Amino acid sequence: MKKEWQQQEDGVYKVRTCGWSPPGDHPVGCGMHLHIKDGKLVKVEGDPEHPITEGRLCIRCLSLPEYVNHPSRIIHPMKRAGKKGEDKWQRISWDEAWDIIVDKINYYKENYGAESIVVFGGTGREACLYYYPLGFAAIGTPNVCYPQSGWSCYGPRCAITDYILGAGYPEIDYAGYFPDRYDHEGWHLPEYILLWGKEPLKSNPDGFFGHSIIDMMKRGSKLIMVDPRMNWLATRATYHLQLRPGSDTALALGMLNVIINEDLYDHDFVENWCYGFEELSERVQEYPTDKVADITWVKEELIKEAARAYAKAGNSTMGWGLAIDQNPNGVQLGHALLSIVAITGNLDVPGGVTIGPPASLVGKWRVETRAELSEELWDKRIGAKEWPALSTALATTHPDETLDTLETGKPYKLRMGWFNSTNFITPTCSAAPDRWYRALKNLEFCVVQDVFMTPTAMAFADIFLPLSSFAEHDGIVITHYGRNSVFLGAMNKAIQVGECKSDVEMMIELGKRTNPKAWPFNSVEEFFDFQLKPELGFGFAELKEKGLYQPDYEYEKFKKGKLRADGEPGFNTVTGLVELCSTLFESWGEDPLPYFKEPPYSPYSTPDLYKEFPLVLTTGARNYASFHSEHKHVASLREIAPDPIMEIHPDTAKKLGISEGDWVVIENPFGKAKERAHVTPAIDPRVVHAEHGWWYPEKPADEPSLYGVWESNINTLIPHKHIGKLGFGAPFKSILCKVYKAEDQNFYK
Repeated sequence: MKKEWQQQEDGVYKVRTCGWSPPGDHPVGCGMHLHIKDGKLVKVEGDPEHPITEGRLCIRCLSLPEYVNHPSRIIHPMKRAGKKGEDKWQRISWDEAWDIIVDKINYYKENYGAESIVVFGGTGREACLYYYPLGFAAIGTPNVCYPQSGWSCYGPRCAITDYILGAGYPEIDYAGYFPDRYDHEGWHLPEYILLWGKEPLKSNPDGFFGHSIIDMMKRGSKLIMVDPRMNWLATRATYHLQLRPGSDTALALGMLNVIINEDLYDHDFVENWCYGFEELSERVQEYPTDKVADITWVKEELIKEAARAYAKAGNSTMGWGLAIDQNPNGVQLGHALLSIVAITGNLDVPGGVTIGPPASLVGKWRVETRAELSEELWDKRIGAKEWPALSTALATTHPDETLDTLETGKPYKLRMGWFNSTNFITPTCSAAPDRWYRALKNLEFCVVQDVFMTPTAMAFADIFLPLSSFAEHDGIVITHYGRNSVFLGAMNKAIQVGECKSDVEMMIELGKRTNPKAWPFNSVEEFFDFQLKPELGFGFAELKEKGLYQPDYEYEKFKKGKLRADGEPGFNTVTGLVELCSTLFESWGEDPLPYFKEPPYSPYSTPDLYKEFPLVLTTGARNYASFHSEHKHVASLREIAPDPIMEIHPDTAKKLGISEGDWVVIENPFGKAKERAHVTPAIDPRVVHAEHGWWYPEKPADEPSLYGVWESNINTLIPHKHIGKLGFGAPFKSILCKVYKAEDQNFYK
């Protein structure tokens, strides 16, 4: 990439940058040029020099000027001038905001202990790197909470990998580490790409550039899709296993049954690098393919063919998605999928599945800041003792226990909340958001940092801190938050909007006021120099000039002692091997081998309830026009996706008297939501899918409306604390419901 990252051209100031957030996406780091004229962002173009994205951008990046320049943005600090839930605010200075906040932090710490303060963080934004140190090293609380029931996003996959492989996040080998990409002499094209509960073209999950799937398909890779919905990729897959939502683990065990019983596994890898193969082999005999076909609704022969194709291929890879996390049986599913990859010899090899260290750079530092807390205080972290498997891998509270604490005041009362880039009473991450809404009212003082006024901010904020978009601040993009750093990209500030500040700026400014010894940085550049120079040998200014840094990748690290702290060959697990039979799971009272368990509410686990609620609801598939609850203000994106969509099969719709475009109600014993019907044969007649993330900025802000947050809130149908035995996973992807035509079709009043 050219050294010059900024240039003047025909009265326009152009800045090269890598995108992350806000507005939200995962740390994909798409390369782009921001065009600035008269101090405003006027245009976004893809950067053809970017080795990963090569000039390709989605509509969310192309519409960035609408987002940045939107008249509804909050661009100055605000304090509430009315009651909570009332749309009355007063502009204040940053100094006044910090004075109020620091006084409150000190008050609660002195009178009730630092544990009385809780920091909430959201999904995918760069704040994922910074809300931990905000809590641990600036505020000084042990209670940092990601509020999704069962921590059901990314965390379970990371924890499973940590316990089974002793490594960072496993990712598809798409040659992202190499400047010459697919032409790199040491890289091999995957013969098969197994995508399990993952549609990466829309989600670009956690740093993986989804369009690389198409790049590899053009070069000859074939797809195996496991998804209850027929999507664009599934129509082009060699095998599409359209399973019943929530039956994934049975399917994975059935595929293992075929691979093991037909002797299709890699004997050398199993004999030298795996622990517990005999036990796993015995377990999969409980899952013959005829039984698995009945459980999953997938034809038996299709299960066999897909398993054989994957195992017999010269090299194959796997991308696992949110369907693993949003499942109370997801730990067992993840264990089974890692077992498939391992025993077929596709782990840490060219064109297989890459693995990194458990954490690196900022991703490692964010957790290490917990050293600012005493052991006595750290011991008060909510839910840590009750759920050791979760608290060992993740430096947060247990989300379900946190809601219980808010509701009961036990083991102590939470009094102050800080909402860092999260809007979770909308149907984004929380289950039972109506319960969270009522429980959060028990907090006495709340700070929200965000870009727009949201339902969550309107309901709870006493102070609103205006957050800058990625066009307005310096920063770094690190794929997989440091758990598999395919590349490191520079975010370069192009403009200033109002008085908005970045997560890093806010974190440093607060830290200097509350715990200055932990925050010696006088600028954002100093902070990033501190992060980069010790490990990489260069600072932030040089990264800006590079544009992007690719660290190279060494395959078969397990053979060379590159995965263990002691330098010995093997994996960083208790046994030093890939644990097909987990020693840690057993120590926590869980079955050490993967097994299938029915969802808590399903046609088979609750047959009587199924009579009243005869459809299986799955939720959360992505679309191109939004990231969770974001982008609802952007007119061009709302034109693409104006309404929340519920997918239903034509036969089912006909029986229920539902036509294309009708507003329908989706209901179960826990809640209900209103969405617009899309009648499509791409879904099983026994299954419906509903979008998440919906609220309506055009509706009244004041309570009880809160921008219409309860009207299409699909997460009200997901119950609290229906989680797996180790504390992970919740039934976002599989719950029972009924659907009927809404009486009032005039939804927008």
